[in-house]
Amino acid sequence: MAVDTAGSARTSFDLKSAQLPVVAVALKTTDLAARMVDDPDFFDNDPVLIDLAAVRESAEPIDFTAVARALRQHRTQPVAVRGGSPEQMQAAHAVGLVAAPEAPPARVHAPEPAVREVVREVVREVEVPVAGPTTVVVDKPLRSGQQVYARGADLVVMAVVSFGAEVIADGNIHVYAPLRGRAIAGARGNTEARIFSTCLEPQLVSIAGIYRTTETELPDNVRGKPAQVRLEGEKILIEPL
Repeated sequence: MAVDTAGSARTSFDLKSAQLPVVAVALKTTDLAARMVDDPDFFDNDPVLIDLAAVRESAEPIDFTAVARALRQHRTQPVAVRGGSPEQMQAAHAVGLVAAPEAPPARVHAPEPAVREVVREVVREVEVPVAGPTTVVVDKPLRSGQQVYARGADLVVMAVVSFGAEVIADGNIHVYAPLRGRAIAGARGNTEARIFSTCLEPQLVSIAGIYRTTETELPDNVRGKPAQVRLEGEKILIEPL
């Protein structure tokens, strides 16, 4: 949206909305001595949203200055918070963190009922097909630094996802080639999302904000082989296909 002044004069900038993916860090304790990340060199100055939902009821104050410092030491840039109590949100705002919109609750769509048609007093049931989720298909290799985000959809990649590339989907991710970069499924909190690959060699896999890096080498039965990634509670499971 350009800002128009009198006549044909215009300002030297345009105002436009922008939606950017961020890394969500969910605080599970107010104890800053707890280990935050395994690999301090994994991130590359990624923007971070701090999720306070799990500590919202805590009576202990949170030292947001220390939290922000610790996150920056791990090469991330804390920019926003959400889910905290009014006191926590006010304390976060005091150190320069903005309030992010709350994540929308997951919607559960009930199956469409059968539609009944009456023709000459004969009743018959007609099944109404339920529309499936949208799917985004990528058929070219993704190089380091490239990112694909399937918003509100599943993502299917038919070529290699190279080291340093990133694939993100609100639904499932299917990679019918080597997966060597970062794969983030269920980006908006879908805990039923999964990641599938015919050759699993990722830097990082994440489902609904719960992630695992491969700093610790994958087991032989899944490393470089067809495998799937799913959640069981709050634990990432990696299983052979």
